[in-house]
Amino acid sequence: MALWLGGKWRATALSLHAPSSWRRSFRSDAALEAITRAAEEKVPNVVLYNYPSFSGAFSALFAHLFHSRLSLPCLILPFSSVEPLRVEDFYVEGLDKCYLLDFVGLKGFASKLSQQSMCEVIAFDHRKSALPQINCSEDLRVTFNVNLEKSSSIAAYEYFSNKLANMMSFDATNLLNSEDRDRVETVLKYIEDADLHRWSITEIKAFRIGLGEWRSKLNCITNPYMYKQLLEISSADVVAKGNLYISSRQIAANKLLDKLFKVRLGRGFYGECLVMTYQSVSDSHP
Repeated sequence: MALWLGGKWRATALSLHAPSSWRRSFRSDAALEAITRAAEEKVPNVVLYNYPSFSGAFSALFAHLFHSRLSLPCLILPFSSVEPLRVEDFYVEGLDKCYLLDFVGLKGFASKLSQQSMCEVIAFDHRKSALPQINCSEDLRVTFNVNLEKSSSIAAYEYFSNKLANMMSFDATNLLNSEDRDRVETVLKYIEDADLHRWSITEIKAFRIGLGEWRSKLNCITNPYMYKQLLEISSADVVAKGNLYISSRQIAANKLLDKLFKVRLGRGFYGECLVMTYQSVSDSHP
């Protein structure tokens, strides 16, 4: 997991000899120990991102880049609905801001977190299911950024980019360098097309299939290289991989269809059915 302290990111990824339960659980000993360590060192910023969501992971990337660029202490953790972190886990003295990226939590989660830690909570989401949370919250320290027309990852990208520009004294500072910007922004457009169920990009199906292999890498607890890997994702490479998979499955399907033929049941009185010839490995050898 990522923990920025003392002017550098401290490696807190799991040891190869850590108990297997640490690696399976999201409210794990490793996560709870990181929160305890952050409390002891009075880390003022905590980032929780939706796992295993690509919008959540990219939002975490932008939070990571923002805090590291400004040398701000920050703890970043994945938040899974399978075994979610609890409000009572965050007794962090001196906590100033907590970001909820690509989720708003269960009813009252953001408000309870704000009231317990006396911190500002800033949440990003793009789902209709998040709207009731806005109507129920009256806590002035909680800000919900819910936009049904913009994915959470793009909203977080714009938020942290603008915040960085406003806090720096010169205009040349950007969240992403010129080498990464176009590539990452293109990937974000594909992700948004799927997140908002628009399906308007021609190659979106191939992109989603090609991106699937990355999902297991979106946990910053078990994968300390997540941010670097996200920056390197190319939409062209992902689409190419997706198209290759689609093509291979189509070829396999065509081979299967070539073995089908119709059989008339009871000379056609009982209709027809499709039959496929099959030869087992044992039958193919004398």
